[in-house]
Amino acid sequence: MKIIVPMAGRGSRLRPHTLTVPKPLIPIGGKPIVQRLVEDIAKVANEKIDEIAFIIGDFGKEVEDSLIKIAENLGAKGSIYTQDEPLGTAHAIKCAEQSMIGDVVIAFADTLFRADFQLDKNSDGVIWVKKVADPSAFGVVKLDSYGFITDFVEKPKEFVSDLAIIGIYYFQSAEKLMSEINYIMDNNIMVSGEYQLTTALDNLRDKGAKFTLGKVDDWMDCGNKNATVETNGKILNYEKEEFANYPTSSKIINSLIIPPCFIGENVEIINSKIGPFVSLGNGTKIYDSNIENSLIQEKTKIDHGNLSNSMIGNHAEYYGVSREISLGDYSVLDFLSKDK
Repeated sequence: MKIIVPMAGRGSRLRPHTLTVPKPLIPIGGKPIVQRLVEDIAKVANEKIDEIAFIIGDFGKEVEDSLIKIAENLGAKGSIYTQDEPLGTAHAIKCAEQSMIGDVVIAFADTLFRADFQLDKNSDGVIWVKKVADPSAFGVVKLDSYGFITDFVEKPKEFVSDLAIIGIYYFQSAEKLMSEINYIMDNNIMVSGEYQLTTALDNLRDKGAKFTLGKVDDWMDCGNKNATVETNGKILNYEKEEFANYPTSSKIINSLIIPPCFIGENVEIINSKIGPFVSLGNGTKIYDSNIENSLIQEKTKIDHGNLSNSMIGNHAEYYGVSREISLGDYSVLDFLSKDK
């Protein structure tokens, strides 16, 4: 089985953090989002993963090398494809056509999940969904009385279903899917100016393909700062046993850690209270601070911070007051200097 991961989006809703790092490489609980995604799929699919193909933008060689390593650590071949233009979900998959052979899982790398994966070999594919309060922002599915999908609707303006497609799909035949994607692109069939995967799925269904429903227990978004901080907290809670022990390289003096928290290598925490639901990346230093429900990345310094629901990037500095903030890489925010 292969995993195809479209991840070329700019992640504009998560700025400033995505100005320097692609969104799928933002760490959640110490691991990049995309690494957690493919590890979770490999864990629950219960099949050997032969190849993981990543569809990226112009992210640079360092990112490409890190993605190849993620695949190799799972015993799979890593492949890199580039999507030069944001022309839709079907166009993204088209970029990886060379790897679209056999049975595949397609997983868009802006979400994490908790689910009991069942790859239904008696159907042509499985579409994973989650019931949502506002389906107008998502692609949704309609079902018949037997539980098979009868229709795919992209961002419905009027209510047709509250079962939102979360961006994870299984197909028994990647070749059949590619045939429909090629058809809609050759005939310039677009929805809202983009080539949509749901159009190809509808065409397959019209030709008799049977798609069953996969349901997730939790669907965790990483689309913006608030959602990413919330997802970080959920992952820490789901995997709290994994985060129970802190690295011996970390220095924790006169401080209280309230679990669950992720503490990276060579972290310093002095005269501070950390947690619950906090991730501190490698080399970060915290002094005289109180931080809860926040995501702090690598080699960042925080002094006199009183932070909640906050996200701070790499190599940043914060000297401050009580605040909810979103601070990007290499940024400095200093509320103390006037008092020095």
